[in-house]
Amino acid sequence: MILTMDIGNTNIKAALFEGEELVRYWRLNTDTARTSDEYGITLANLFAHCGLRMDQVRGIMISSVVPTVNFTIEHMCRNYFGLDPRFLAPGIKTAIHIKYDNPRELGSDRIANAVAAHGCYGGPCIFIDFGTATTYGVVSAEGEFLGGAIGPGIKMSAEGLVDSAAKLPRVELIKPGAVIARTTVTNMQSGLFFGFVGSVDYIVRRMKEEMGDPATKVIATGGMARLLAPELRVIDHVDGLLTLKGLRLIYERNH
Repeated sequence: MILTMDIGNTNIKAALFEGEELVRYWRLNTDTARTSDEYGITLANLFAHCGLRMDQVRGIMISSVVPTVNFTIEHMCRNYFGLDPRFLAPGIKTAIHIKYDNPRELGSDRIANAVAAHGCYGGPCIFIDFGTATTYGVVSAEGEFLGGAIGPGIKMSAEGLVDSAAKLPRVELIKPGAVIARTTVTNMQSGLFFGFVGSVDYIVRRMKEEMGDPATKVIATGGMARLLAPELRVIDHVDGLLTLKGLRLIYERNH
């Protein structure tokens, strides 16, 4: 089996694959204060709970946007799985041609998303990762990463609103019943939710115009995708495991 891990600013997502089949999926807190043993024991308990053995894992592929955690996770993999993990970094074969001015600037999670979006859904396509930040990526029919956009995530927007306005409370991020709201809380929910939906819809439409292909498929992933996607008519597919699937494909292309 292959273990893939996506280390994000908020969560570490991990998936276990047997070939193309997903065996298990877990989410852990990203905590720079945790030790390799704490991460290892957590994973050991998760494996045991599912009736799995850690020695069944024959390869580990990792994407990380939190460099301060990488050393800890690397040692955890060696100590608990007996394996040296592969990090998605320059030199890894992806079969995606990156048309960035400086390809090294592109986050590894976005590369994995591009690989999975094109590999699983075909091209041209646009992927949107609704995480701590909202990242967009555009992949051509030929598998070229053409570029994209990065904006704040909806949670980040909510925190910024509350932190900058002393009298505004923290609110639950849900879809309100109407855009025209009648309380402070529902006013905030309306502005956050529908404002965010509107910005995503506009960015996707502009991207399709610049590509000259209105039939471009749009794939959503990330922690907030399930909340937002039903209101976004531009979304064709929701795939919460997109990044992890991309890491599996990249592992296979390198082994």
